Amino acid sequence: MDKYMNKAINEAIKGVLKGDGGPFGAVIVKNGKIVAKAHNKVVITNDPTAHAEINAIRKASKKLKTFDLSDCEIYTNCMPCPMCIGAIRWANIKTIYYGATSADVDAIGFRDKEFYDEEYLNLHSIDRQESLKPFLFWEKKEDKVLY
Repeated sequence: MDKYMNKAINEAIKGVLKGDGGPFGAVIVKNGKIVAKAHNKVVITNDPTAHAEINAIRKASKKLKTFDLSDCEIYTNCMPCPMCIGAIRWANIKTIYYGATSADVDAIGFRDKEFYDEEYLNLHSIDRQESLKPFLFWEKKEDKVLY
């Protein structure tokens, strides 16, 4: 078994035993060293965004003092949900190693698979011109940080 995946699995088990949230764990590695590990804390924090991957990204960013984790890779015991994939991409992590699939966790009562298989969102654009105003301010800003 891969040593980093083993750490992610153990982190997931730790979270389940503590009652913090679902059975999900993640580890972020840079240059062969673990910089962050985390588990799901949705239940204990009442925060639906407190997934293992996002918690690990927050820890790694804080430890490395950067939002750019492009030199890192992430190991997670389950295929990341769309929210987590989005966070991983925003953090510039290019390699994701995962164990279980969304269908695997769907089979035990989670609803991950529906986010991939169904037209789930009901999106409607309104007030587009007004909503573009902050982007115009950003465009003119000289000291902007792009990410």
